[in-house]
Amino acid sequence: MRPGRGNRPTLLRDDAYPATTGLDILRTVCRMAFDVAQVRGLFPALGDGWVHLDTPAGMQVPEQVATAVSTALRAPVSGPGGIFPASQRAEAIVEAARRAFADLVGADPAGVVLGPSSPVLLERLADAVGQGWLLGDEVVVSRLDHPGNVLPWQRAAQRSGCTVRWGEVDIETCELPAWQYGDLVSSRTKVVAITAASGAVGTRPDVRKIADYARAAGALVVVDASAAAPFLPLDMTAMGADIVAVSASAWGGPPVGALVFRDASLLDRLPSCSLDPGARGPERLELGPHAYPLLAGVVASVDYLASLDDAAIGPRRERLLTSLGSVKAYQAGLMASLINELRALRHVMVIGDAMRRIPSVAFTIAGTKAWAAVEHLAERGVCAFSDNGQNGVFAALGVGEVGGAVRVGLAHYTNTVEVDQLVRAVAELR
Repeated sequence: MRPGRGNRPTLLRDDAYPATTGLDILRTVCRMAFDVAQVRGLFPALGDGWVHLDTPAGMQVPEQVATAVSTALRAPVSGPGGIFPASQRAEAIVEAARRAFADLVGADPAGVVLGPSSPVLLERLADAVGQGWLLGDEVVVSRLDHPGNVLPWQRAAQRSGCTVRWGEVDIETCELPAWQYGDLVSSRTKVVAITAASGAVGTRPDVRKIADYARAAGALVVVDASAAAPFLPLDMTAMGADIVAVSASAWGGPPVGALVFRDASLLDRLPSCSLDPGARGPERLELGPHAYPLLAGVVASVDYLASLDDAAIGPRRERLLTSLGSVKAYQAGLMASLINELRALRHVMVIGDAMRRIPSVAFTIAGTKAWAAVEHLAERGVCAFSDNGQNGVFAALGVGEVGGAVRVGLAHYTNTVEVDQLVRAVAELR
């Protein structure tokens, strides 16, 4: 098993910071308006005394999101379609949620489908898109993707007799080489499903290059951006995506997901799964009544993202780009320090060495099973996850052969003290 490049103390590389150290990046961020201490004050859950590096399962909830949900629960809200205030309030909440997701990815609110999570919505999408597939058609997925953007396409392909083709990761770097899609995509390819970033190993593939191969063949490009959305300014047009999936829980929002269509007219050409035979647009892929209080929380959560940089001004879309740009810079510095310190420990092997990444890290510890390492971290007050290496990208890397991997992720509220606490706890396992 060779999931990493040894334990050499190399610097984290990022396309925005090609020749800087972690300290250089942190100094740069100090001149920005991103204030991690202020951000931490927005999260009541951080008062429990734990170091929350459990971001791969979603961030903690900011106070303003919890307040928005509880306020909406107390307000009179009815079903849409009525002329009375409670009904109009429901319609207003739905439209506000569509606008919030649209601003996040740079799209038209008319193309935003709402649902309980991105995996659920991707399952509906695969069911709808796959109804027109024929024997011999193809779908392309990747080893880097979360199962939520793989299994729905595999099931749809199995029902119609389609072929599933795989984009493979480089076992040394955990990169997903874009050039291989020149061979994977053909005139029979119907969908190319790809992640904007891996929540497991942090890799950010070159989605635009992959999308160019797909679009040249007339294939639909479906991008799962759930892991990337909390950390990066997103632009679905620049990515070349036809459909982007996100889940608000990834950045501290409620359990609500969205499918965002670049071309909203595509929705009316897909088979409908709605209980309403007259459903149009996004409603064609929506089932049952919406959870209106949770949708109110979605709006508050996107507003939270837009306010992470005090210097952000203008419409919400512009504030999102500014704030998430500052988040990216701040966390690039933390990640550089964390990865260098982990690689300096002789008994630790960091998995992957991607050029571009989000702040998620996986590593193995010589002589220690991942589950035992996570128990040790919990005794030291650090929240982390273990993965047995039997599924997804870790299975492709053979991580199960060495006892699984420890997974951690940084959040907006993570600071240098917490990173140091993690490293000290891992060092004790030598």
